[in-house]
Amino acid sequence: MQIPAPFDAFSDVVRADWIDHNDHMNMGYYLVVFDFATDAWFQYLGLGPDYREATNTATFSLEGHITYRREVVKDDHLRFTTQLLDFDAKRVHYFHRMYHAGEGFLAATNELMSIHISRETRRAAPMAPWVLEKLAAVKTVHDELPRPPEAGRVIGLKATATTLRESSA
Repeated sequence: MQIPAPFDAFSDVVRADWIDHNDHMNMGYYLVVFDFATDAWFQYLGLGPDYREATNTATFSLEGHITYRREVVKDDHLRFTTQLLDFDAKRVHYFHRMYHAGEGFLAATNELMSIHISRETRRAAPMAPWVLEKLAAVKTVHDELPRPPEAGRVIGLKATATTLRESSA
């Protein structure tokens, strides 16, 4: 099995109804389109709709962080990559990058932690063994990628000021 590093199989286009009064994509739609990227990622991992129905399970988002790097506007084509950062029996930690497909610039990033749950009990539940095996194989390959500098960022004025001072030095 060839494993893409990073996963790079989702794209979309900025839709007219995603545009705000500043004539660029509204911040809420970044989360929407990153969620579409998560759907593609989970389908690749085997955690898609067929798995959910067969196992009566689902994934919930536990935590997320978006960075906005550069604006995108109506009709811009977007390309998404996803990197597996870590996982355990019940959680998946991953990182999306949103690129402008035409110009190639990094527009935004999204770091997420998802939890696998039983839909019956609404509690955390282990993923199927074959999903864990696939995650292990993907992690082996993705561990060779550089860790995203935005991963694990802390939000705050002090952290931001330090980052800005370091980058301007």
